[in-house]
Amino acid sequence: MIEILLVDDESYMTESLRMTIPWEQLNVREVYCASSGAEALAILEQKPIDIIVSDIRMPEMDGLTLLQTVSERWPNIRCLLLTGHSDFEYAKRAIKLQVSDYILKPVNDEEFMKSIANAIDSLRDEWAEADQLQQLRYDMKSDRAALKDNLMRDLALGRQWSPRAIESKLKQYDVPLKDGDMAFMMLIRLGKHFAQYDAQSFSLMEYAVGNIAEEIYSSQYRIWLSKAPHDSLVLVAALKEGGGRSADKGQLEPLVTEFHQKVLTYLKGDISTVVTHWFVFPDELSAAYRSALTTVYQHGKSRHPEIIYQEDHTQEQVTIKALESLYKPPTLMHLLESKQWRAANEKVAEVFDALERMSVTREHLYEAFLSMTNAFMYIAHKQGLLIHQINEAGLDPLLDGATLHSSDKLKEWANTMLAKLERELSESDQYTKSHIVKQVHELVMNDTGHEISVKTIADKVYLHPVYLSKIYKLETGESLGDYIIRVRMEKALYLLKSTNKKIYEITSELGYQNPQYFSKMFRKYYGMTPNEYRDQK
Repeated sequence: MIEILLVDDESYMTESLRMTIPWEQLNVREVYCASSGAEALAILEQKPIDIIVSDIRMPEMDGLTLLQTVSERWPNIRCLLLTGHSDFEYAKRAIKLQVSDYILKPVNDEEFMKSIANAIDSLRDEWAEADQLQQLRYDMKSDRAALKDNLMRDLALGRQWSPRAIESKLKQYDVPLKDGDMAFMMLIRLGKHFAQYDAQSFSLMEYAVGNIAEEIYSSQYRIWLSKAPHDSLVLVAALKEGGGRSADKGQLEPLVTEFHQKVLTYLKGDISTVVTHWFVFPDELSAAYRSALTTVYQHGKSRHPEIIYQEDHTQEQVTIKALESLYKPPTLMHLLESKQWRAANEKVAEVFDALERMSVTREHLYEAFLSMTNAFMYIAHKQGLLIHQINEAGLDPLLDGATLHSSDKLKEWANTMLAKLERELSESDQYTKSHIVKQVHELVMNDTGHEISVKTIADKVYLHPVYLSKIYKLETGESLGDYIIRVRMEKALYLLKSTNKKIYEITSELGYQNPQYFSKMFRKYYGMTPNEYRDQK
């Protein structure tokens, strides 16, 4: 639950907001008030404040000075400013403090609630990201290498994050690359000699190859080596700080040759390596990965040991609208992630309708295959399924080359995969949703009222509050917030009718913060106040 601090030297302003705003609708647990910057800092020392709303003009310590201190000492707190129209230019200075919003006086309740709700949504997004990371840590048993592999897989498959989220993940996983780096990629495939090993031994060989790569390339580059989604190792490298950008093949070629020789010497096996063009990390990583896979298909299907520099195999890039639509938002990945199956089928149909009207090459078909493969793998993994559980060989054209013989074959494959994904994930989803609704009902009915809210329920069922609300509304036709209020009002009716408890006691028992707001909600629900209802018994 959210805790908010209101700061204004005019105490009637903060008390009015505290008493009249329906904080419960915003899932706010506690509202504190302070009449000065010093008092606000004292409260911040003692209470876990999430959002602070401060007036600008205050004696001794003004609002900007207060928020500057808050941003330095409690950087995760969201800050909002109360300002009069005459102070608006002055308030713009707060941009440097990353203030979330400005609220003009006199305060309009709806606008005020909207600003608070936006700040809460921002906090929840941040918490959800942290929760996702924590859950991932738990699932992978805090294995940092596995976390880095997972991040690489998502980036290679086209998952997008905000720059802030990327920066946080790279720092958390000790990846020595930064957002905006110029980088190149090496896609490394183990040769025929390694195919004789069982899965565990093969994994150890990949680990050994990775160690050799890090030993060789880390002298000149900042590198990130990881497992790629399509049976390969991927190394992303950027020049060390101060090294500038160099696309000189001559600088890299001796290192790549040494890498191959050492693998052969120490591990008695060959590898194949594709070296991509330079790209902007991480924005263009997915495109670079698709390009490297295409090169593998064109030149390295047989796993013969070789070194391929894409700059030596430049070819005319033909842009066709059929492939452009794959990358136009909403992408296939986004449609699958939000379970928009009809829209996903329509996008795939649009792509193949265009392909059938145009003269396309096998390379174009392969690019379409890779793009759809990325989306299918991502959504399956996100739901906890291995793609081979859905289609054993459906994602490897090297196992089923007929898939890329024509657009008709590829279309048949894509529609089959979509149908299987929808069936598998929908069946799993339906059981999960029904179980979640049952859990929600048990939590609401068994709760004493003090802590129940959409946020606390979401915490207990391990879902984001927005996603939980969406599931509940789809399954029951009633919003979760309305359900919680309805149950509370039914309890209130029973307590008013069957007990002699005072209104403030019932208010507290139901989890409301003040009797006035409880009476307002009761009147809205039943058309009369609690006292009027009790008087008519």
